[in-house]
Amino acid sequence: MSNWKKLAIFGSSALLLAACGNNTDEGTEGAGEPGDTDEEQFRIAMVTDTGGVDDRSFNQSAWEGMNTWAEDNGFSDDTIHYVQSESEDQYIPNLNTATTDGYDIVYGIGFLLLDPVETIADQNPDRWYGIVDEISDRDNVVSLTFRDHENSFLAGIAAALTSQTGKVGFIGGIEGPVIDRFQTGFTEGVKYIDESIDIDIQYADSFGDAAVGQQIAAAMYSNGADVIFHAAGGVGNGVFQEARNRMEDGSDMDLWVIGVDRDQEAEGEWDGGNVTLASTVKNVGTAIALSANETMEGDFPGGENKSYGFEDDGIDFTRGYIADDAWKEIEKAREEITNGELEVKEFTYTNQ
Repeated sequence: MSNWKKLAIFGSSALLLAACGNNTDEGTEGAGEPGDTDEEQFRIAMVTDTGGVDDRSFNQSAWEGMNTWAEDNGFSDDTIHYVQSESEDQYIPNLNTATTDGYDIVYGIGFLLLDPVETIADQNPDRWYGIVDEISDRDNVVSLTFRDHENSFLAGIAAALTSQTGKVGFIGGIEGPVIDRFQTGFTEGVKYIDESIDIDIQYADSFGDAAVGQQIAAAMYSNGADVIFHAAGGVGNGVFQEARNRMEDGSDMDLWVIGVDRDQEAEGEWDGGNVTLASTVKNVGTAIALSANETMEGDFPGGENKSYGFEDDGIDFTRGYIADDAWKEIEKAREEITNGELEVKEFTYTNQ
């Protein structure tokens, strides 16, 4: 089994998050200095966006991967740490705290942390940083990005082949290039199957407000959508809640949610079944683990953009409850994307 495959196998979310109490305290004594690659002292930290470490999506995927990294290396819990951001004005103070506490690499989780990461990196040119979902040109920052439009394309195929109403929905978090990839890939996938399908696209202007997610989902389902793909972090919890509520109340049609960033099948469980059709997966924690391992081996990939797709298992798409015929179509498209036979449009409203 390859190192990537080993790292990609995450443990139980509940067990991993149970370690959080050991990693929310400020700092830990005994950290090595930056550049000290003694594996027994090597420590990494992450600063979340406002979705929180238990968003069941993006941040949680990163934290689970860090836990797996520590376990795989035989490290104790105090070699990993997260700092949770309750608001955007906490990004720089939180990054500064993790830097002051002596962690060997500090990762900013999410594109909203690009400017804060670069600000702190400029102030500490001899320290190492990582940014997820954005690209930095700083020599002391490694960029970890993902081709989310490609697995979102599969989500679009799944939605189009599953919908019974000819109406589907997309709920984004905060507008920007990263979420544009999700929206664009999803839209292209739907059109790839049937251009006549109506796609309702809305944004929550948040990655953490589950109530807004539920409100948007309620309107979409009421207007006839029966499949919703969310790319909105913790906002998606409200989307799942609305779908579960409606099914429990005796909906006259099957309602579905397509999850994002990690396998969200557990979020769809209700007494009569499951509303999670499938999930797009972004192996954030695995990417963090790989860059941390490179650094421990004395080769920090500063200034590089590590872009992950299907061919290197950086992204994935779960089968979930997709019907056999639809899954065959999805597998075919995935193979063509991986081989370069099928090129998926990346952006709609940004980077044109």
